[in-house]
Amino acid sequence: MTDNELLGAADAIASRAYAPYSRFHVGCVVLTRDGRLIEGVNVENAAYPLGVCAERVTFSRAIVEGYRPGDFVTAAITASPCGGCRQWLAEMQVDRVVFRNGGRIVTMTVAELLPEQFEAHELP
Repeated sequence: MTDNELLGAADAIASRAYAPYSRFHVGCVVLTRDGRLIEGVNVENAAYPLGVCAERVTFSRAIVEGYRPGDFVTAAITASPCGGCRQWLAEMQVDRVVFRNGGRIVTMTVAELLPEQFEAHELP
C-alpha cells in the first residue's frame, strides 16, 4: 500500500474516534509484515488522563491479535504522534511512520522521530 492509501485509511477510521471533549479525532492504521491493516482511534474520558491515543489503541489491538514488536512495517496517523506514542512506535519496532503535521505529510523512521529513545534492556 502507498503512504497516501494508508493515510486515507487512517482518515476513514478517525471518524470513529470517541472525542466528545476535544473534538480532535485521530486515526491510526498499521501495516503488518503479513499485509494486514490494524486500525485504532483515540478514545477520550471525562477524567482526561484516562483517555487513550489512537496509536496505543492500534498497537494494543495488534498485540491482542498475536502480533509482536518487529511485525510492523508502517504506521499511518492523522496527526503528529505525542511523545508517549513515539515511545510506543519505537518499542513496537515500526519501520516507518507517516503522519500529517501542519498541512504536510511527513515520513520518518522511528529513530528520526524519537532520537535517543528509552530502551528498558539498558537499565542497570
